[in-house]
Amino acid sequence: MSQMKRSVRVAIAAVGSLLLAASCNANETASAGGAQVAASAAIDTAAISANSPASSNWLTYGGSYNSNHFSALKKIDTSNVDKLGLAWTYDLNTTHHGVESIPVVVDGVMYVTAPWNAVHALDATTGEQIWSYDPRVPRSVARKGCCDVVNRGVAVYQGKVFEATFDGRLIALDAATGKLVWSTDTLPDGNHNYTITGAPLAANGKVIIGNGGAEYFGARGYVSAYDAQTGELDWRWHTVPGDPDKPYENAAMEKAAKTWDPKTKYWKQGGGGTVWQSFSYDPKLDLLYFGTGNADPWDPNSRGGPKYDSLYTASIVALKLSTGKYVWHYQTTPADMSDYDSDQDLALTSLKIDGESVPVIMNANKNGFFFVLDRRNGKFISAENFTPANWATGYTKEGKPILTGLGQSGKPFETIPGPYAAHNWQAASYSPETGLAYIPAQLIPIVMAPVGNDPESKGKAGGINSGNGWNTGMQLVGGGKTTPFGRLIAWNPVTQKQAWAHDYPAPWNGGTLATAGNLVFQATADGRLVAFNAQNGESRWESSLGQGAIAGPITYSVDGTQYVTIAVGWGGSAGQSFSATDRQGPGTVFTFALGGKATPPEFAKRKTAPLLSGVAYDPKDVAAGTAVYLNNCAICHGTPGQNKGGSVPNLGYVDAAIIKSLGSFVFNGPYVSNGMPDFTDRLTQDDVTKLKAFIQATATAVGKQ
Repeated sequence: MSQMKRSVRVAIAAVGSLLLAASCNANETASAGGAQVAASAAIDTAAISANSPASSNWLTYGGSYNSNHFSALKKIDTSNVDKLGLAWTYDLNTTHHGVESIPVVVDGVMYVTAPWNAVHALDATTGEQIWSYDPRVPRSVARKGCCDVVNRGVAVYQGKVFEATFDGRLIALDAATGKLVWSTDTLPDGNHNYTITGAPLAANGKVIIGNGGAEYFGARGYVSAYDAQTGELDWRWHTVPGDPDKPYENAAMEKAAKTWDPKTKYWKQGGGGTVWQSFSYDPKLDLLYFGTGNADPWDPNSRGGPKYDSLYTASIVALKLSTGKYVWHYQTTPADMSDYDSDQDLALTSLKIDGESVPVIMNANKNGFFFVLDRRNGKFISAENFTPANWATGYTKEGKPILTGLGQSGKPFETIPGPYAAHNWQAASYSPETGLAYIPAQLIPIVMAPVGNDPESKGKAGGINSGNGWNTGMQLVGGGKTTPFGRLIAWNPVTQKQAWAHDYPAPWNGGTLATAGNLVFQATADGRLVAFNAQNGESRWESSLGQGAIAGPITYSVDGTQYVTIAVGWGGSAGQSFSATDRQGPGTVFTFALGGKATPPEFAKRKTAPLLSGVAYDPKDVAAGTAVYLNNCAICHGTPGQNKGGSVPNLGYVDAAIIKSLGSFVFNGPYVSNGMPDFTDRLTQDDVTKLKAFIQATATAVGKQ
């Protein structure tokens, strides 16, 4: 095999890197429109705590502090769900980025966010805009995020709307007018690639937020609490220890430091453990619950080997909300090597365990196991895998994983689940009526290999995926043996067994909503909103959304009418480089009601161009271009020609004139205003020449397959 062909085939197996950055649009303004409707200032901790699931409102990201994504509304049920029709739609004025927002609804007003953090207040019965606010997130920060410029929503509390922006600000808006009340920078400095995509939680006069960035050099995870009235920092708790030559912030950090190898100087890399998803809260215990992200770098051998657990990464943590003091933790994946964050939703409920009602916290983890813990003390109760897993065979009764030794051979290996996760951030729901959890499960296998001494893969401040530690390649672009899937799983947390499941044509489907109408709703990668009988999984209804959807649905009621809403827009980490439908539309809010007769928007079909051809290149440049592409382009654009692209164009299908003049696009090009990074300070003209060679050679090789 020639060196050029070998380089191209290796690239096809290794490109499609899992952590995807991205880009879109915004400006700092608040514009009012329609009747001014104030959110009730009475929405406080007591109101949210007392809020019955039968309430007409949807008061937090997870529906309530318990994050069950469940509603006891039941005017829409299995007997009439087939009468659901479109009530209204609202254009979020954004394209080419994932819409991950779960709206909050208070007293007939809906608050929903778009990529680049635009906040929209809408009449929840008509979709008419009341006001909108754009925080003007600089497009240049798109390069600092691993997984698209997304946002998962807001918190509404005491007459204010709280949002955390992609560039690290926490802002408070007047809920009635959308005017800015205060803004505070949550980041320690401007030198690290911290970003925020999660929804904040507000309780007891505080607003809680974390951030992302553990795939980038220098990120040290933390959670912060701010005064809801003033925006002043109340407390901050780091998730991993800092420089051991400096005093530890608290006893928890001193304890954690014993689980890191000091010879690796882990504090210089940062450590990772970022808290990038939302939170759960138990007001009676005053315990705030959150999951932490991966260690930095991923490869545990770079952190001293499997004997170092790297606390408190890949863990579930409980703090006192009032003080920020550590109470307990449980590490779901000690010495994590495969990006098995524990940031997924943490559902709170009570389960009958050995005849006793136990307050529990449940987590359908990225690593493929469903965990049940006593939320009072973090005691391990049970864990079983809900998808295949080749890294562990199970857990001991003490809650320790039984490892298979995967990744310790020094050779490439396929990790199952892959870093895209068995269950990612997409909301899982739990119904106390059926006793089942509903998990948007998937399998996107990844082939990983040690980076060795490859200087292009070494961590450096600001480098894309510099916290990775592995050379990665998606199963979808070759290299793996396992077939990807997307699946809705109904899971019994007491017996730790599957009750029923429904398979989808592709992975990366949306979050779930369970209701007392014996229904489970979910949006799909192939562009539908579907409803199932929650008890037995029978399909009951579906409606076209015109494009893939990844957010979770909600339901609410106004003047006796129950509505179901989903914010739609294809993207997110996986969605940027592949899609399950050839349709692409603007970010849109779809709202349904019984008897709805609104006209759906007409999303034009996306036409795929022919494979790239006609770009001259020197075959000697292909190998070097591979490294340049992997480190700078693959996270958004995937493998040239290998797939037809997701929300970001695949460079194997663009016009040849674009690749021939690639420098004019790479160096402060026309798409910078839409969030494409400016590579002026990162790449040279020689790098661009090598990129052209890799892109054309790879597209050509794909055409010959």
